[in-house]
Amino acid sequence: MSSTNLRLYADAQFSSPYAMSVFVALHEKGLPFELSTVDLGREANRARDFAVPSLTQRVPMLVHDGFALSESSAITEYLDEVFPGTPLYPAEPQRRARARQVQAWLRSDLMPIRQERSTEVVFYGPNDTPLSAVAQAAAGKLFAAAEALLEDGSENLLGEWCIADVDLALMLNRLVLNGDAVPQRLAEYARHQWQRPSVQRWIKLERPPL
Repeated sequence: MSSTNLRLYADAQFSSPYAMSVFVALHEKGLPFELSTVDLGREANRARDFAVPSLTQRVPMLVHDGFALSESSAITEYLDEVFPGTPLYPAEPQRRARARQVQAWLRSDLMPIRQERSTEVVFYGPNDTPLSAVAQAAAGKLFAAAEALLEDGSENLLGEWCIADVDLALMLNRLVLNGDAVPQRLAEYARHQWQRPSVQRWIKLERPPL
């Protein structure tokens, strides 16, 4: 299938962890694509030309030869099924299911961390507000799961790199890059994932002031 007509819609601040996940996936696949931004602050996501094709009125949205798809994990699964190149998910069924589980969990849980350590602390700078008790409890849950999933001696979540590594590293880096206490092994894992060339391309995008 042709990759000559791919367009990714991301937030104008390039701070969406979900847009980041798709951006990284496209680069890992070596796919040329156009990058467009949607000003969520001005509710441009509710404008008809975006809202109708996206269905969910959220970023990211990928348009491929007229086919529009939103929700980041749906997009990365689509890219992995349609295009060759670096695998985004493990080939072995149980590991692939685990990667999808991690993605779904990070998108639906740990709200106190997402609220108190928004991605602004990752891409714009830290804040000095201490974590609340509920956020500390969420962090403990995050650490326990990450420790259980990260195999001994591995730099990646499930042995070989997969797109879930990007999502988990981003969640951990909400804390690491803000100076919050994170177990050393997990902090090192997050820093290692942050150095991946496809991730660095997202980090180095020029961002407008908040």
